[in-house]
Amino acid sequence: MARPLIGRTVRRLRLERRLTQQALAVRLGISASYLNLIEHDQRNITASLLIRVAETLGVDLATLSGNSERQMEAQLRETFADPLLNAEAVSEEEVAALSAAAPAAARAVLALYRAWRVAREDAGGIALPSGRRLLLPTEETRDFFNDRMNYFPALEAAAEALGGELGASPAEMNHAVAERLRRVHGIAVSVGPLAGALRRYDPAARTLMLSEMLPRESRGFHMAFQLALIEAREAVEAAVADSPPSSSEAAALIRIGLLNYTAAALLMPYAAFAAAAAALRHDVEALAARFGVSFEQVCQRLSSLQRPGARGVPFFFLRVDPAGNVSKRFSAAGFPFARYGGSCPRWVVHTAFATPGMLRVQVAQLPDGASFLCFARTVTAAAPQFGEPPPVHVIAMGAPAAHAAALAYADGIDLDRAAVGIGLSCRLCDRPDCRSRAFPPLEHRLSLDPHTAGASPFRFETRRAG
Repeated sequence: MARPLIGRTVRRLRLERRLTQQALAVRLGISASYLNLIEHDQRNITASLLIRVAETLGVDLATLSGNSERQMEAQLRETFADPLLNAEAVSEEEVAALSAAAPAAARAVLALYRAWRVAREDAGGIALPSGRRLLLPTEETRDFFNDRMNYFPALEAAAEALGGELGASPAEMNHAVAERLRRVHGIAVSVGPLAGALRRYDPAARTLMLSEMLPRESRGFHMAFQLALIEAREAVEAAVADSPPSSSEAAALIRIGLLNYTAAALLMPYAAFAAAAAALRHDVEALAARFGVSFEQVCQRLSSLQRPGARGVPFFFLRVDPAGNVSKRFSAAGFPFARYGGSCPRWVVHTAFATPGMLRVQVAQLPDGASFLCFARTVTAAAPQFGEPPPVHVIAMGAPAAHAAALAYADGIDLDRAAVGIGLSCRLCDRPDCRSRAFPPLEHRLSLDPHTAGASPFRFETRRAG
């Protein structure tokens, strides 16, 4: 397992609070030299000192896990490896040093790289009158949720208050939401043919129309979304205003995401859902049956259980189509997703397409030694009409292998022997003998020999920085 980057996290938090090493050391009751060694990950930190650090810096213990630093380092490696930048080789040590010593500068580098890609590709970038180009709305929305670990306490509170007024069990929740819409807001819900849409609200007729193509659990979610749109609007707008988006398009996407979050929190109340998840050992299909929701809705809700003092298992969540496009992505697990380009073809996220409807489990091990217990399954929506292919996605989840005992999917698996080596993507992976490799790694020179055919279609030499 990869070592937690606690020292780097402590340094980042100290710098953000504008504390010197001496000032923080005094508050912790240790010497400045000892703190310096801790910040450079040259000394282990005891449990009691870790608690004092969390209390002194005003964070919870999960914040000190180093997940943010690990994700930042992965993104920096991806940035510096882009051949179109024609940059000098940057070693792992230099990437780690930049992330640890100057996190604000590292974030600025990533922001500049994102802006450069938008300007270079000219794919959906938004031009302001000043000529400045903005981040793609979809990327900005993804960053908005990831920066907050996909947890919004104000929306949880709004959903809990509303759920308390409904007073319904999971089996009765859909009916209770429909009745709330009818009695309190005068909105009638109807189900029937709905050309070109799954949900449509008519304000003049006070009618919420749902497509007959929607399964029962999706109808319930769309009703909950409409109720959240009416009764949780202030909490949603406050969350958007907390960090104003750079464009109206991004604001709209973020607002819809927050309403979806509130609807999920209403149908799967935090405390009850977290307790059920622990009791059922995160068996997604069992949770879906208990709360009357879909497989995907359960997975997405599991990724949001980040309440301080009542955290669930730290999961990542991913939704991918057959072309490899990622339409949803959240991570509380510190999994270092590649931001640009495809991911590893050996990962269960992609192999699950070969067995539609079957849940696949994999122990995935990254090049740095970090292991994750992953599971994935296809979900298929109804085709719009006969002859058209139905939309198919793989929903994938994963958690650090240290949490495997809390997952039913780990039963009967030897986590060490079953580990499958994967990379972030072919362009960033330096595993030499991978038969699934689609591209050579960007950081190494090709070494081709017409007299030899290796396991991998690309042979390469290690290129050392410096």
